[in-house]
Amino acid sequence: MATMPAFMRRTEAAARPTAVRVARDPFQLRPLPQEDVFFYCKRIDNSRLVRDADPKARVSCWSAIGAASLAVALLTGVLAPSVASTLAGYKMESLRSEERRLVDERRTLELQEAELLSPERLEKLAKNQNLVTPQSGQVVHLDGDKPESSVAMVVK
Repeated sequence: MATMPAFMRRTEAAARPTAVRVARDPFQLRPLPQEDVFFYCKRIDNSRLVRDADPKARVSCWSAIGAASLAVALLTGVLAPSVASTLAGYKMESLRSEERRLVDERRTLELQEAELLSPERLEKLAKNQNLVTPQSGQVVHLDGDKPESSVAMVVK
């Protein structure tokens, strides 16, 4: 038994002292976990350190930039037709509404023109300005066939 380790001996297990209970104060708070641990904060100055250049980092950075640019170009190429058709639809609808507005405006202008050129209104204006319909003898027709017409020329 001399070669047996100490934890296998039964004689030590019987000789262990038992824990003695101490009367607890009922008003004392229990200890907080890890309150006996003290953390010391040491200031570290890395201002004199210089980082070594990584040759693979530059290549990977440019390849990531190239991949992102390619992805943006492809996404733009895919989305551009749908955006263009949407904008064309908006433009077409605005042109339709402008056409409806212009057609309505033309109708109102034609109505106003018809009211201004009505025979009743023209007769009323002629009476206000003392205009009368000419008699048959007062009308002189100029013919382009007769060059010696003395009606149109006054010679002195």
